[in-house]
Amino acid sequence: MSNVRVAVVTGSNKGIGLAIVRALCRQFPGDVYLTSRDAGRGQAAVAQLQQEGLHPLFHQLDIDDLQSIRALRDFLKDKYGGLDVLVNNAGIAFKVHDTTPFAVQAEVTLKTNFFGTRNVCTELLPLVKPYGRVVNVSSMVSSSALRGCSQELQQKFRSDAITEEELVQLMAKFVEDTKRGVHEKEGWPNTAYGVSKIGVTVLSRIQARLLTERRKGEHILLNACCPGWVRTDMAGPKATKSPEEGAETPVYLALLPSSADAPHGQFVSDKTVKPW
Repeated sequence: MSNVRVAVVTGSNKGIGLAIVRALCRQFPGDVYLTSRDAGRGQAAVAQLQQEGLHPLFHQLDIDDLQSIRALRDFLKDKYGGLDVLVNNAGIAFKVHDTTPFAVQAEVTLKTNFFGTRNVCTELLPLVKPYGRVVNVSSMVSSSALRGCSQELQQKFRSDAITEEELVQLMAKFVEDTKRGVHEKEGWPNTAYGVSKIGVTVLSRIQARLLTERRKGEHILLNACCPGWVRTDMAGPKATKSPEEGAETPVYLALLPSSADAPHGQFVSDKTVKPW
């Protein structure tokens, strides 16, 4: 088993994820794993970074596939005895003018962005070593989507006592409500991406709370962040930030020094804690 420290970035063959891997290869003292659903694309991205003189490693990971997540878990456990840095970056978004029915968009978007991310956390958080860092890439859209929710839903999503089970039920209810065509009547905003990222931000708050309760003294810090509006395939060419600029906040959180005890359980944008 290796004593080398290890970092994993999900969904990192392009865009912000690739920029995060690039920055970690330069700044993180250990092995950095670029992961992607498609092994060919992942290996091509690794080759691109190698040409830049960097040394990322590759592991296949499809966050929609529990077997794929568990294969990565077992690999990390066997080779490294755990994990030091996890950046949950993988996510999807439908384009604004996509004509896919909203209920389908809701189901597909939440399957990856919320349920897939949650599955990665369920399998990999137990591997995180003392002084580990976990970064869940959310979005400012989660804040605007939260403001678009009914007062009752806002209260639930802002609660410091909400459980993971309750959050999962709410996310599943949104998908069901869209299928029945009643999501607006039930107090939901008209954005599947926004609701999926509410889920990621609230999940991060819950996970941080549980880490504090159950692994006191291990100094693990877990946060959600917004990379900003970044020029990627997802956000389009008009966005204001380059992928490298978008990677700044996730990388800052991934590399918080071992002496740091904050931020933890926060929503961070431009390296600043934002109110939720």
